Amino acid sequence: MTTADSRSPAGESLTEVVSRALAEDVGDGDVTSLATVPEGTAARARIVQKQPGVVFGLAAVEEAMRQSGVEHVDRLVVEGQWREDVPAEVLLATGSAAALLAAERTALNFLGHLSGIATLTARFVEAIAGTGAQLLDTRKTTPGLRGLEKAAVVAGGGRNHRKGLYDAILIKENHIALAGGLAKAVQAARSTGPDLAVEVECRNLDEVSTALETGADLLLLDNMDTKTLRQAVRLRDENSISGRGPSLEASGGVDLETGREIAETGVDLISVGALTHSAPNLDFSLLLEPI
Repeated sequence: MTTADSRSPAGESLTEVVSRALAEDVGDGDVTSLATVPEGTAARARIVQKQPGVVFGLAAVEEAMRQSGVEHVDRLVVEGQWREDVPAEVLLATGSAAALLAAERTALNFLGHLSGIATLTARFVEAIAGTGAQLLDTRKTTPGLRGLEKAAVVAGGGRNHRKGLYDAILIKENHIALAGGLAKAVQAARSTGPDLAVEVECRNLDEVSTALETGADLLLLDNMDTKTLRQAVRLRDENSISGRGPSLEASGGVDLETGREIAETGVDLISVGALTHSAPNLDFSLLLEPI
């Protein structure tokens, strides 16, 4: 969801997401600007990146400006690239001073949050570079912002895991208990969603062995230490009749310090909820001058 007419699975466009954010902030009007800014005052705004990192979210900034009545907005950088040299201008806007002030906080909130996700993702991607493992996000996203947050992960070099409950099957312990066992759960999943990938959560090596017998496409190795992860990889490789067997996804206990060690166990995928639920904002400022 990176353009104004892109839609999330729920049908909500970027236009609607930004509109809701502006309504929350502006309400019936910016009383400070109404009181202090002379009517008809024009201004130029420069958005400046103050920390090294990856810029993402300029579409949301542009939409916030547009909805607030700002006439001209120009991007000055390409999104998705690491920038070390800061401070650096990333966007220039000109128009009504009151409109620029109305858009300011909403625009910076989106930009800082989404750039923070892209930046943290890029740090993780760099940490596991050369291992063969790929970085995934999760469903641990801000309600209503999943499409934007997952787009930010891609901008940082990561991959999107399932977007929701509708596009892939992930069988966890509760599903297994309710289905009457893992084999029954996988069989039911194959029957109900024959075109969907089936992933099974495993908490120990016994569960890995059982899951391998079901023919699942992926195994989610939940909160396993690196020794157990290596054993799971070996178990998968030894029990693959043809090809390489199911992909293995490590999840839990992954941070920038442990990521490479986990990747070097031989797992194919590493999922990190922190990419979206704990990424610190990247710092930007909006500097205004009358024209």
